[in-house]
Amino acid sequence: MTRSDLVAALAERFGQLTQRDTEFAVKTMLDAMSDALARGHRIEIRGFGSFSINRRPPRLGRNPRSGEQVVIPEKLVPHFKPGKALREAVDANVPIAPGPDTPPGPQA
Repeated sequence: MTRSDLVAALAERFGQLTQRDTEFAVKTMLDAMSDALARGHRIEIRGFGSFSINRRPPRLGRNPRSGEQVVIPEKLVPHFKPGKALREAVDANVPIAPGPDTPPGPQA
């Protein structure tokens, strides 16, 4: 689902809102979430999940072309952890097809 798909679905579901109002509401919400993460805050949406910032420490890497060692600086990256309700909803709606690497066992 893209941002425009979300705007269209919300505008369709809430007929009293215009497409423009719905687009503004979605943009405002996403901007507020981005701003909170940029300031280092944690965002928790009950039943959906939480967004936080993870620190990746500095490390040594290799340039694949020359093989020379390169220092990769510390990074702060956004991280999403799904909530229990979201994990269960996704798990319930996606049947797992047994593949060659899937061990035999009871299927739901």
